[in-house]
Amino acid sequence: MIDLPAIADPDDALSQPTRARLFALLSELKRPAGTAELAERLGLHPNGIRLHLERLVADGLVERARGRTRRGRPPDTWRIARDACPAGAKPRAYQDLGRWLAQALRAPRRDLRGIEDTGRRIGRELAPDAAERADEALETTLIALGFQPMLQHGEGGQLTFCLGNCPYSAAVRENQPAVCALHKGITRGLLDVLEPRARLTAFVPRDPDEAGCVIEVRA
Repeated sequence: MIDLPAIADPDDALSQPTRARLFALLSELKRPAGTAELAERLGLHPNGIRLHLERLVADGLVERARGRTRRGRPPDTWRIARDACPAGAKPRAYQDLGRWLAQALRAPRRDLRGIEDTGRRIGRELAPDAAERADEALETTLIALGFQPMLQHGEGGQLTFCLGNCPYSAAVRENQPAVCALHKGITRGLLDVLEPRARLTAFVPRDPDEAGCVIEVRA
């Protein structure tokens, strides 16, 4: 889940507790969710939830997507916006990272290959249980993890994700090989579930302060 900065500005959408809970829930789900599902999970009325979602959309924190149905107008679904900046700051995920690295340290192998293998197991657990297309599901998951990805479709089923944010930047400055190995493994684990036939053809880390890491996948 994306860690939310401390919020003191009453004009910030996330200063309202229900909206903060909605944003956190969408981050945890790592997939689009409908109004009724979100209302049920939070124990609130759908009409009230929709009003809060509209405010989050207006503030650029959540975006509306259309669900898929065979007939009629598809229902609204909601997910974290790609460029979401909760409380005006780019997403961070240090709490998750600390827990994942602790798992890697408990693994029999603690070298980079062992860290990547641990990340792969974590990625399989993180993969959303949704009926989205694999490319959409991977994009939504990367958004929920705070990477602010830009997706480009290429020839022959190639997908290129350029990551606009590193939610682990402080940790990367301390040990980039370990953190990037973990992230590479998580990406492989996500693909194992979302599209087992896909191959991770490139994983190119960049300066964490500049972001711009590149992930290439071929279906």
